[in-house]
Amino acid sequence: MEYDERLAALEERVAALETKHAEAGVPDPEVFWALTGLKQRNESGAVLFTGAAPLSTGEYYEWQQGETFEKLMALDWSEFSGAFAALGHPVRMLLLRLILGGVRTTAELQEHEALGTTGQLYHHLRQLVSAGWLMVTGRGHYAVPGTRVVPLLVVLTAVLSPQ
Repeated sequence: MEYDERLAALEERVAALETKHAEAGVPDPEVFWALTGLKQRNESGAVLFTGAAPLSTGEYYEWQQGETFEKLMALDWSEFSGAFAALGHPVRMLLLRLILGGVRTTAELQEHEALGTTGQLYHHLRQLVSAGWLMVTGRGHYAVPGTRVVPLLVVLTAVLSPQ
């Protein structure tokens, strides 16, 4: 067999294997490299998220977190409703985006017309602080805690994911 014939035969075999893989519903390990690695470490089921976030402020966050499926199913999910509820208001989502983008003081935040009155602004800031999505870094200064930057972005990514 000539080189070109052998190469064509190999390409045909690889294409057939990839098609068989896809038809069987098995994720392509090249596309699902994180899932492949997770399954190699924990065959009984687990959830993992990871990310890197270079903020416009010069801050850079990397984070990875995971848990077994068994432990997640054993939790009382209602205990986490406060953290999710804090994200359930458009003004709070705007606040988080602005603060991640570098707008960190209440004076700067009050300049944004969509944030309402000073009382409304403080109400939303308190909700985010009490849920752990924000922290007070000084008088009238706020930041998203480093351990919450990637998880917040993961929540957004989950909402954007195709169904």
